[in-house]
Amino acid sequence: MKFGIREFVLLLVLFAVPLASYWFVFRPQNTQIERAREEIALRREKLEKLQQESARRGTLEAATTQISERIETIESRLPTNKEIGDIVRQISELAAEAGLQPPEIVAEKPVKASLYMEQPLKIEMVGDFRGFYKFLLELERLDRITRLPEMTIKRSDKVDGHMVAAFTLSIYFQDEEA
Repeated sequence: MKFGIREFVLLLVLFAVPLASYWFVFRPQNTQIERAREEIALRREKLEKLQQESARRGTLEAATTQISERIETIESRLPTNKEIGDIVRQISELAAEAGLQPPEIVAEKPVKASLYMEQPLKIEMVGDFRGFYKFLLELERLDRITRLPEMTIKRSDKVDGHMVAAFTLSIYFQDEEA
């Protein structure tokens, strides 16, 4: 076989075509493909973040509704200022059921307590300590939100085994006028 110029040029063209196609076609396409993969990776990261935020939003909405329900439950336990008299009556009944003498109750001026009002009642009771303890347990079971910020208990000078309790009972309520 004779190897001449024509064969040499043909061999050169055969090697040049794949090299030129790689250099001018495949190499730029590989660069574009790599850029597209990077963009896809970035978009996937954004999508994952969005999915996480969406899931978090769902849990936040559930927590918000749960908190709203709890607030409604607590507010249902708050009487209006018109119902304070009923609560004072309930306190007197609880004292009578516990075997205590009818309490002396003096209502003080209502105090603003954050979003609600607080009605302090100065109460003085006389009776057996066990009855007083029973009274406190029943007072704790009331549906209304109350607190005892101060209390003093002294032994009664008049009757042996009895005590005199003086305390402030604060009742939280919603002011209808506000």
